[in-house]
Amino acid sequence: MKPTHIEHIGIAVVNLETAIPYYEKLLGTVCYAIEEVTDQKVKTAFFKVGQTKIELLESTDPEGPIGKFIEKKGEGIHHIAFAVNELEKVLEEVKESGIRLVDEKPRKGAEGMHIAFLHPKSTFGVLTELCEDKNK
Repeated sequence: MKPTHIEHIGIAVVNLETAIPYYEKLLGTVCYAIEEVTDQKVKTAFFKVGQTKIELLESTDPEGPIGKFIEKKGEGIHHIAFAVNELEKVLEEVKESGIRLVDEKPRKGAEGMHIAFLHPKSTFGVLTELCEDKNK
């Protein structure tokens, strides 16, 4: 696996309406996109910082992954995402190297990305997302 760059850092928040103004002031930029990803039970807000994005994640269902994360750990960094080329091939390589996968196959994520997660028990406690931009 050879990532091209850090695609984004995902931050779980209770409320986007409260968090967005804070991050706009902190980062000196505006939120450029808000999107709901229904199958992941999440609403996202994006900021661009250089080549990297900050993704705020608000749960749309307390039983969804972000809802459960916030209930257990509170607000904060949820995951780090790396951009890769040929995501399916990378997943095969990662699995063969012994890293446990959350997603065996890519699925649709926010911004039209194809995404897959690596299990934090195999990645030193860091939930790791791999992303491939299918819009390019």
